[in-house]
Amino acid sequence: HGVKRIRQTVQDREAKRQREQSKIKDYLSLTNVILSRKKNKDWSEDAFNLTTRILQLNPEFYTTWNYRRNIFAYINFTSSHQGILKILSEDLSMTMTALKAHPKVYWIWNHRRWCLENIPDVPESDTDDNAWKKEAWDRELFVVEKMLDSDPRNFHAWDYRRYILANMPIPRPPATELAYTSRKIESNFSNFSAWHQRSKVLSSLWESGDLDESNNIWCAEFELIRNAMYTDPNDQSVWMYHRWLVGSSKSCLLVIAHHLIASVRECHCRLSSDNINVFNIGCMESIVCYKRMLIKDHATDVDLAMLTRECNNMLQQLQELDPLRRRRYEDLVSTLLK
Repeated sequence: HGVKRIRQTVQDREAKRQREQSKIKDYLSLTNVILSRKKNKDWSEDAFNLTTRILQLNPEFYTTWNYRRNIFAYINFTSSHQGILKILSEDLSMTMTALKAHPKVYWIWNHRRWCLENIPDVPESDTDDNAWKKEAWDRELFVVEKMLDSDPRNFHAWDYRRYILANMPIPRPPATELAYTSRKIESNFSNFSAWHQRSKVLSSLWESGDLDESNNIWCAEFELIRNAMYTDPNDQSVWMYHRWLVGSSKSCLLVIAHHLIASVRECHCRLSSDNINVFNIGCMESIVCYKRMLIKDHATDVDLAMLTRECNNMLQQLQELDPLRRRRYEDLVSTLLK
């Protein structure tokens, strides 16, 4: 798109084909050499350099990554601590260059993990080496943040970020990560990965007992999600996080459910009043979801007949408004009647 098409002569096309054929031939030849050396258990420095060459051409050749690590383990890791740190540092630099061109290749991220996990433990007296280990993990967090600045939805980078945070020698306060996800969400409410990361952090805090389900926490989270609803009500990530937040505490559901339903209904009505033909499916689905949760978890505390009737009516409307998922809504209606 937007690239001017240049008309090529027959000679130009043939020259281009010849160049591509030559590159393919060289690549296949190099591949055969590497596979042969791997089969013969060649752990030499020359074999190591060959792996560097082919990975620069094709970083998705995972067999070569495995071969490269075998060479490390067999020869290089018999050297001194400083020697090992130098080798790992060089490989982290090499993979960083590869990530800039191929940010979503699993094997590059996996190799960086392997490098970090093989930073040697050294005696406490060797403060320089221990400092290098801490600096390496801190640097990885900086690297992944730069990757997410470039592509905030790169789920490889988000997954790697969770790995880094879970394994850093000196853990970072969870509040820091909540602040980070807040910045990412506020810059783009449609960043599903940031919402997911936030749910992971909050779940971890609740499970560890470091955070109780106080009204302040609930109010802050619901205010954040409320702003997202009105900013981009058609974005599914907003509604998915909203449902997770409600479903994460069944004990609070009865207290907040009616307030939530009223809030979501207000959003739905405002959208409808702006344009008579606009019906936000996410709003309607969420109302049905919360009412079904009340029916399931608080049957003795609510008017079952009324809630069932209201859910059925909304599901009937959704069948018409969202025909692509008609069967799903029909299935939900059938479960209500059981």
